[in-house]
Amino acid sequence: MSTPTPPARILVVDDDPTVAEVVTGYLRRAGHSVEHAADGPAALDAAARAVPDLVVLDLMLPGIDGLEVCRRLRAEHPVPVIMLTARGDEDDRIAGLELGADDYVTKPFSPRELVLRVESVLRRSRGNRAGTAEARTVLCAAGLSLHPETRRASRDGLPLTLTLREFDLLAHFLAHPRRAHSREELMRDVWGWDFGDLSTVTVHVRRLRAKIEDDPAAPRLIQTVWGVGYRFEPAEDEAA
Repeated sequence: MSTPTPPARILVVDDDPTVAEVVTGYLRRAGHSVEHAADGPAALDAAARAVPDLVVLDLMLPGIDGLEVCRRLRAEHPVPVIMLTARGDEDDRIAGLELGADDYVTKPFSPRELVLRVESVLRRSRGNRAGTAEARTVLCAAGLSLHPETRRASRDGLPLTLTLREFDLLAHFLAHPRRAHSREELMRDVWGWDFGDLSTVTVHVRRLRAKIEDDPAAPRLIQTVWGVGYRFEPAEDEAA
């Protein structure tokens, strides 16, 4: 049985009053403090006043659309973002993931599923603060260094700016070098989902490669294993 997620401050951004009422109601009943913003400018103002622990963000917004709101939020703070997208808007969904969103839920959606997704992301963002032995283990390979307890990462001594999922994905690769992982396995072990759109994994691998590879178009560290998925391959002279 999973440990209950501590209450969080959540910003819900949606211009549909009915959707906003349902989402905020479910999240409040789950014990969270919830603020609602009906458009992009209001969302940015709310986040500037007090950085939320998580943002639930509709992509179709008046004033400033959700993708631009996500871009501006991620530029200022490493706040986790869950996008709400219309079914079939795959291009916008992938664009949101490229901007660093951590998850998405397609409309129409189950409010209970959204609450579960929120709590999963919150657990990931807070999970390494408990001081477990796993959290205290520093992961190092190929010039990369990850500190799970402080969620700091560096490459050749220079800080890396990683989103929540990028950090967890890289930590998983570093903890299991030279092992082929299917996208289904990565979704289960990194995202904590037994179902979902596997393009989420593909987008995050692409973003991660852009940050750690010398040539992302010809990746050396995160290699594609055709017909399987991906494998982290440190330098030949590093310990297996």
